[in-house]
Amino acid sequence: MGSGMWQDFFSAVALVLVFEGLLPFLTPNGYRKAVQSMLQMNDRQLRVMGLLSMLSGLFFLYLIRN
Repeated sequence: MGSGMWQDFFSAVALVLVFEGLLPFLTPNGYRKAVQSMLQMNDRQLRVMGLLSMLSGLFFLYLIRN
């Protein structure tokens, strides 16, 4: 990996942290409710949510990079 790739990687990690912090910052009660609802989900439901999130991210990345 070249230094530019590392910079892109760490920029992506930083953006993930920014987006992860938005919901608890803007609406702490909404965040609490979301976490409580996720605690009620079984493993399969959480995996499907994770898969859909990853596929959406890959799709948007593809649109942005091409």
